[in-house]
Amino acid sequence: MRESAGRDGGGANAGGNGGPGGALLVVGDVVTDVVARHRTPLARATDTAAEIRTLPGGAGANVACWAAYTGLADVRLLARVGTDAGAWHEERLRSAGVRPQVVLDEEAATATVISLVDAAAERTFLTDSGAALRLSAADWSASLLDGVAHLHLSGYLFFADTSRETARLALRAARERAVTVSVDPASAGFITELGVDRFLEAVSGADVLLPNEDEARLLTGLPEPADAAAKLSRHFPLVAATLGAGGALLAAAGSVHDRVPAVPAKPVDTTGAGDAFAGAFLAARLAGADDARAAAAGCGAGARAVTVVGGRPPPRR
Repeated sequence: MRESAGRDGGGANAGGNGGPGGALLVVGDVVTDVVARHRTPLARATDTAAEIRTLPGGAGANVACWAAYTGLADVRLLARVGTDAGAWHEERLRSAGVRPQVVLDEEAATATVISLVDAAAERTFLTDSGAALRLSAADWSASLLDGVAHLHLSGYLFFADTSRETARLALRAARERAVTVSVDPASAGFITELGVDRFLEAVSGADVLLPNEDEARLLTGLPEPADAAAKLSRHFPLVAATLGAGGALLAAAGSVHDRVPAVPAKPVDTTGAGDAFAGAFLAARLAGADDARAAAAGCGAGARAVTVVGGRPPPRR
């Protein structure tokens, strides 16, 4: 059993913004993040002091929020959440300028991630996918693409049979309408479990791939990020690979054509930095920026992201 909330169709987004080329639709995951920042190594079988916060997250939702934060795009999001936290997540998405199409799942709880952030701001995730990967074909409608210029798919959808079928359905529908598609591979760990070949087959047809350097290496078997990005660009028209403090690489037609420097930042939590890059990058492209300028916007958003706890943009003042 399920019911849906937030089905408000097309038009301008909550913030009244919108790029000249049409809306951005993100299909992905909404997650409750429990972020635990610990200054000392975890002490096995006893207590470790930590600063703990419960925040809205999810790779797909984070991308949507960062895209909306730029003010450049009309941003929409399709995702599935449990009834336990659906209303809270929908309100937080709306307040971020995203128009959510939230499907409420009465049988599974909202996805939850425990993010352990160490003194170096690096994070380790414990993931309960909950309702997120139960996004089904019944939740999808081609009408969701009305007024949409670009579809972004969270890679997490490809790691379970039901949501993978839905993601593929959305990808095919976008291709039929000449809507461009991007995919963020999302998780090297989950790609390993699924298998590289299966993942690449599932995301075939995408126009833009947005891996981080670990994902790019895994997907190609090549140790150098530039070589990995170049190889991936033989299968995807554009690859924008993020390298953390190394900035980003843009590759097409089998070679790297741009290297974009990172924006200096003092990190407190690296959660969501790649999502911030993707959201700002896609919004800038929709607003007419070329790929290099869009990647520079993405690097700027990524630098901002690491200075706040959690994966969402800071509140506007």
